[in-house]
Amino acid sequence: MKAFVRVGMLAVAAACLALAPASAAEPYPSRPIKMVVPFAAGGPADVIGRTIAEKMSVILKQPVVIDNRPGAGGVTGMKAVAKADPDGYTFGIGSAGALAISVSLQPDPTYDPVKDLKALTLAATVPELFVVNPNVKATTLKEFIALAKAEPGKVTVASSGSGSMPHLAAELLQQYAGIKLVHVPYRGAAPAVTDLLGGQVDSMFMDIAVLLPHVQSGRIRALAIGSPKRSAMLPDVPTTAELGFPEVVADNWYGMVAPRDIPAPVAETLHAALVQTLNMPEVKDKLAQQGALPGGDSSASFRAFLVAEIEKWAKVVKQANIKPE
Repeated sequence: MKAFVRVGMLAVAAACLALAPASAAEPYPSRPIKMVVPFAAGGPADVIGRTIAEKMSVILKQPVVIDNRPGAGGVTGMKAVAKADPDGYTFGIGSAGALAISVSLQPDPTYDPVKDLKALTLAATVPELFVVNPNVKATTLKEFIALAKAEPGKVTVASSGSGSMPHLAAELLQQYAGIKLVHVPYRGAAPAVTDLLGGQVDSMFMDIAVLLPHVQSGRIRALAIGSPKRSAMLPDVPTTAELGFPEVVADNWYGMVAPRDIPAPVAETLHAALVQTLNMPEVKDKLAQQGALPGGDSSASFRAFLVAEIEKWAKVVKQANIKPE
């Protein structure tokens, strides 16, 4: 009888183990992890993502594999992260556009970046630089604003597309400086910069790394940086706050997110690996080459930042009546 009971108990135990999830028996991580990059290979988000993935692989002792999912300005990739199994084997790097601006510009009832994603940490920020072509008769931001007020509706400002961070940065400047510029949207940064260099457009905000070589060569003139602090890449260029416009802060940024229901211990493991990675000197150097400053804040801090960014850019979109392309 006792033998029969022991056999029965063993059978029940075996059945329970068979039904238990693999994660209960396996330490995390025990297999490769996927990082979704919501843009094509070779772009800023991809370069930053691959830099982080390489070092995280060493820390976690598992490969962190890049999965490029371009589309809808980064929203396609972020929705893929939101819908992924919350087991810690899929997370992603999102942009300011996909995580903050899209909510107001292209609202989607099936996707809420705050409710549907778990904020892990801010990965990097990239200052936006405000420049003019040398033909513009303004050597300071004050002179540029005076010129725009003297010739309303004539001074042009280029961007990498309607609703992009450079576009919204320009709208923010206009709102607080009381000027009206003619917006000229392009399909990407490259053609916009080309026309600025050629004198077809007067001004633009753009990621500092994109504009730096042309500023250093003297082909364009830097008037201000839309960031809380000056950049080590151009230490002589004042911030918009120094020039009287503390509200005009327009850093581009990238943040790490995971599916909403990821278990807390797994999220903590990912967060710890990300912070350790972002504090590595070699990672900081690689990000600096992209004009980026490393993040590495707490999950709660990044979530609060994300909520604030959504609110901030919603006001700009509404006031400027910006419509998606």
